[in-house]
Amino acid sequence: MTPKVAVVTGAAGDIGRAIAKRLADSHDVVVLLDLDADALDRAIVELGSDPRFVPLTCDVTDETDLAETAARVAGHGLVQTLVNNAGAARAVSLGDTDGDIWRKDNALNLEAPFLCFRAFEEALKASKGALVNISSVNGMAVFGHPAYSAAKAGLIHLTKLIAVEYGKYGIRSNAVAPGTVRTQAWEARAAANPQVFEEAKRWYALRRIATAEDIANAVFFLSGDQAAAITGVCLPVDCGLTAGQAELARTFSQSDNY
Repeated sequence: MTPKVAVVTGAAGDIGRAIAKRLADSHDVVVLLDLDADALDRAIVELGSDPRFVPLTCDVTDETDLAETAARVAGHGLVQTLVNNAGAARAVSLGDTDGDIWRKDNALNLEAPFLCFRAFEEALKASKGALVNISSVNGMAVFGHPAYSAAKAGLIHLTKLIAVEYGKYGIRSNAVAPGTVRTQAWEARAAANPQVFEEAKRWYALRRIATAEDIANAVFFLSGDQAAAITGVCLPVDCGLTAGQAELARTFSQSDNY
């Protein structure tokens, strides 16, 4: 039987590593793609050096590199799941965003997921597989980081385009939109400001911050048989942030003018 393969981009980071670990429960091989070879090595160690995890360095913004990587992945089995997780944000405000930042954020957060899908398109057709794009609540509302946010909004639309056009091949295309996630980057902020999580929690209906494992569980669901009839959706995993601002709701409910 042909091994069932999952591919996760940006896999050396906290969220990517959590996704890879979760998908190992439903796939024979999980390929971890990342540009940072050293970070990939550390990720593999943290995953327990399990032979099911295959690290490959790849620049997901480079079509040639992606084509070569897709050929290498084919040697491990048939890709059933592709998770476009690689992403990064630069300038916080539009005023601080120049043309170079705009192009780089769009290249990584929007163009790269398109290129990755095209690189693994034939394998996903053959497997009638699942594509899961990691977008962001920034693609659904204005929370800063404009170039990143615009790209993530585009990624949600790309997800729907693929769902509609490729559904006839049995490919399901969905997105996950995380809010704040408790990663090492946020832990670094907490080291500088111990109250950062408490300050952030007040905006979330559940009064908690999502973990990388929360995101991984959503990806696991959308990639699996239980989501066989789900395609073209964007699932926020944001502890209620996009449902409404908890702090604002509390303020208005206490107002005599509400």
